[in-house]
Amino acid sequence: MYTQCPECLTVFKVGSAELAGAHGNVRCSHCNAIFDALPTLSEQLPSEPIGKLGRHAELASPPQLGLPVFRPHRGEQGALFLDPDERPRAHDRSSGPPQFTRRRGRAPTRGNGPWIAGSLILLMLLAAEIAWAERQLWLNDSGLRPVIADICAKVGCEIPLRRDEELLQLASRDIRPHPSVPGALIISATLQNSADFPQPFPVVEITLSDLDEQRIAMRRFRPSEYVSDAKTLASGLAPAAKAALVFEVADPGKNAVAFEFRFH
Repeated sequence: MYTQCPECLTVFKVGSAELAGAHGNVRCSHCNAIFDALPTLSEQLPSEPIGKLGRHAELASPPQLGLPVFRPHRGEQGALFLDPDERPRAHDRSSGPPQFTRRRGRAPTRGNGPWIAGSLILLMLLAAEIAWAERQLWLNDSGLRPVIADICAKVGCEIPLRRDEELLQLASRDIRPHPSVPGALIISATLQNSADFPQPFPVVEITLSDLDEQRIAMRRFRPSEYVSDAKTLASGLAPAAKAALVFEVADPGKNAVAFEFRFH
C-alpha cells in the first residue's frame, strides 16, 4: 500500500505490519515529519503525473463489517478448513440445547421486604391521622367509648366528655336592660342536659336580630366565660342537670327585638 507525507508530498510504500505496529503513525525519511498514514492510504498509485493522493472521507460512525471470512471456535483456535473425518460425531457431542440457547443464571434480586414494611408503616400513619381527625366521632360512639376508656385507663390518659349538642336544651331564657350599667343588656338562660351522660359545657352563640330577622349583633361565649368554678367546668353538666347562664352584652339599640341561642 501507499501513503503520502502531507508536508513534502513524498509518496512512500508501506506495509500492513508497519501500520498496525505504529497505529498508523509514520515518520517521513525526507522531511522527518511524523504523520498519520491512514487518511491517504491507497492500494494503487494513481497515474502520472502524481500530485496529491486523495484523502479518505471521515465517517461519522465506524463502518460495520458485513462479510465474515472465519470465526474460530471458543476456547481454541480452529482451522479454516476441517477434515470431514476429524469433525465430532453426533454421539460425541454434548447433549442438551446448543450453547447459544442456554440461559444464564439470573442475578440474585433483593426481596420486596423493605417496600412492604414501608407501605405498612405509611398505612398505619394514615389510619392514625384519620382516627385523630375523627376522634370526636369515636369518642361519642356508645359502643367504642368504653373500649377507649379502658385503653386510656391502662396507659394513663384521659378522654374528654362525650358531646351531643342536640341533647342540650334551653329550659328558659330572658333578656332585660342591665340594672347598673347603662347601654348594656343581661341575657339569662337555663341550660338542661337531656342526655344520660355528662356533657361538657358548650360554646354559646347569642344572635340579636330585628323585626325582619336581620342579624344586628352576634357573640360567642366560651365555657370559661360563663362558668367560674374550675371543678364544675371540668366535670361538665351532669345527666338531667340544669345550669343557670348569665351573659352581659352591649345594647345594640332599639332595633334588636329578638335573640337566639346556639350551641357549638
